[in-house]
Amino acid sequence: MSAHKDTTLPPSPRRVAVASAVGATIEWYDFFLYGTAAAVVFDKLYFNGLDGPAAQFAAFATFAVGFFARPIGGLVFGHFGDRIGRKQMLLLTLVIMGIGTALIGLLPTYDSIGVWAPIALVVLRVLQGIGVGGEYGGAVLLAVEYAPAERRGFYGSFAHIGVPGGLVLAAGAFSLAGLLPEDDFLAWGWRACFLVSIVLLGIGAYIRLSVMETPEFAKVQERKEISRLPLKDLVAEQPRPLLLGMGTRFIEGFTFNLFSVYLLAYVATNLELPRSWALDAIIVGAAIGVVLVPIAGALSDKVGRKPVYRVGAWLGLLFAFPAAWLVQTENRWAISLVFVVGLGAIYGIVYGPLAAFWSELFDTRYRYTALSTLYQVSGILASGLTPLIAAWLVTTGDGTLWWVAGYNVLVAAISLTCAHFLPETRGRGLDREDVDARAAREPVTV
Repeated sequence: MSAHKDTTLPPSPRRVAVASAVGATIEWYDFFLYGTAAAVVFDKLYFNGLDGPAAQFAAFATFAVGFFARPIGGLVFGHFGDRIGRKQMLLLTLVIMGIGTALIGLLPTYDSIGVWAPIALVVLRVLQGIGVGGEYGGAVLLAVEYAPAERRGFYGSFAHIGVPGGLVLAAGAFSLAGLLPEDDFLAWGWRACFLVSIVLLGIGAYIRLSVMETPEFAKVQERKEISRLPLKDLVAEQPRPLLLGMGTRFIEGFTFNLFSVYLLAYVATNLELPRSWALDAIIVGAAIGVVLVPIAGALSDKVGRKPVYRVGAWLGLLFAFPAAWLVQTENRWAISLVFVVGLGAIYGIVYGPLAAFWSELFDTRYRYTALSTLYQVSGILASGLTPLIAAWLVTTGDGTLWWVAGYNVLVAAISLTCAHFLPETRGRGLDREDVDARAAREPVTV
């Protein structure tokens, strides 16, 4: 009798894309809970020994700490993701993220344990940063490396659904908790949002366990081309795409954290308007982003990654000063429009094509490391420092958002310039031979 033959079929690209989207949404929910809490809770419970603006600044500083920790997670998990495989790293990062988030929900306040409360908060934020830092590259590659070449933009964008999707869940959870009386909200309501992470952790782990290793990484394993030091090979062989890719990340990270974190705090604290105005608008805007991300990804399969990205970046540039004016009218519908356009139209269009665009730039041997490095290192300035920079520009100015709008224009201009000097990647193969052949044929700019 012949030996038993394994007839297990690999999962379909659609199933893998959905698994990537669900897992990423859960991890980003955990990470964004902190940003929402930093804007509306932590200054009151963990930095209440400081005055108003100083407490807000301290809360945003701990928010930024997570972004400084993300490159550590990206480099560590990117290294082993390129050497061992994508799947194992995704499971481990999910567990780290879930535990860190749940522990924040159990953390005593400053009034209970004094200075140890903010110290512990920072430590847990670092744990969150390490977890999400290692998760991003794996989630993207899970979807991209399973996708057929002609639909890579669409399927790859499912990993990016996790960002606006996680924000919808985080803002929605805080919006529901905000219906409680203020004393109950501060006592236990916000904590319930963090403790839900334990349930989500189990769901995410089950989904990711059902997915096999990606075909592209399997090819590298079969050819015995595993890189001993992926970061070294990346920097030696493709430093230009890495640096320019970081530049294209600038407008994406800035847009998301300006609208989802800083402007939420500005409306509630600086303008002293109901935080529900901003939270409700954030939910609507992020929900639109969930829809627009895959649409933009699919469109990039038809017309190219760069044209779609450029439309979003130009929208971000042109909307900067109108957004500042609309928020400062203190009109609820004007403020809502700002959040919906920022997190829906601008962010959705910019972010949709980037999973495929960035993935197609790099060799499979170090692609996990490349995406993790690109996204997490640039994220320190592009994302983590955005609320701090915006708060500083408002504080040192006249209390308005005009300097923030000027910074927005600068960020968009930098990203558009970097995109100009990168090649169009639509139709490019992910295998090493395909990348080398294509790079030899095409010019640097298009």
